[in-house]
Amino acid sequence: MEEQDWVQVVAAATRAPSIHNTQPWRFVAAPDRLDVYLDTDRALPVLDPTGRQQIISCGSALEFAVVALAAAGSAAEVDLMTDDTDPDHLATVRVTGAHEASDEDRALAAAINRRHTVRAPFQPRAVPEELVDRLQRESGAFGTWFKPISRSEEEVATVFLISRAEEMEQSDPAYVAELESWMRTDPAAVDGVPVDAVPAEDPHARPSNWLIRDFVVGQREPQHAFLEAGDPDAPPPDVERPTVVLMGTNGDDRYAWLLSGRALGRVLLQATAAGVAASPLTQALDWPATRTRMQSRLSLVGHPQMLLRMGYPPETAGHAVSGRRPVADVLRFLPAGG
Repeated sequence: MEEQDWVQVVAAATRAPSIHNTQPWRFVAAPDRLDVYLDTDRALPVLDPTGRQQIISCGSALEFAVVALAAAGSAAEVDLMTDDTDPDHLATVRVTGAHEASDEDRALAAAINRRHTVRAPFQPRAVPEELVDRLQRESGAFGTWFKPISRSEEEVATVFLISRAEEMEQSDPAYVAELESWMRTDPAAVDGVPVDAVPAEDPHARPSNWLIRDFVVGQREPQHAFLEAGDPDAPPPDVERPTVVLMGTNGDDRYAWLLSGRALGRVLLQATAAGVAASPLTQALDWPATRTRMQSRLSLVGHPQMLLRMGYPPETAGHAVSGRRPVADVLRFLPAGG
């Protein structure tokens, strides 16, 4: 492949979501392959000391690259964690020949630039069961299980753990300082979370059992989950009811994290192509204690890696989209035979 071809592929890869929009990846391209590395200079030592969430982010970028290659007519094979000398060398994508792009390939590639994290309230429309089933199959193809949180006792347990984790994080000065270091007020910022992407309304004005991460800690009243109570015969309040799914793996090492990241990338693109948006609810997975408690409370066989809130985005004219680093900052080329 020519250098310009790889520029386009990496531009697609960098559209993947990442924890705090840290974009913790770098790429090295040769004519026949693309190597993906973890960029440890963009670490989150407080929130993500093991690099688990950043490696998941790199897995999603890897899958976006594979999708872009398929839509462009290139067949590829992916090898994960094969470099024993460099644990930050996460994957190699090898171009193996031509590929006849399908309608699905093109639809997923078109979804790359449309996908963005939606933290605003979703429309009161249920995500179709057939779409949830399809996403479950897509996730399973990457060795990642996909569990809808649908039973009331599971929802109550998960809501409690998210709320508890949010309280723990907001009371940790080191966490707050790290979070604030990745907030961006400049609309031209190429990384971090733009303030305009964080819902500004009073969270109590939009009752919801599911708390998004509070990116403006200390600048408004703490959020609290809305738990229904009262007269069972009374009309239900206007409560946001997204589809919430938990994704996880049997293992819990870098290989498993990469697989779950690839699954996440594919799920998000399939959802976007169907008109469905998502946002993470990962507070309860940030902390080892609450992550372990989730395993126990939900009787999970394996390790939870991602909790997603999914639904139809609001019908608004505009939205803040997180910036991306220039491709030149994250991609370098090797000469032929290098």
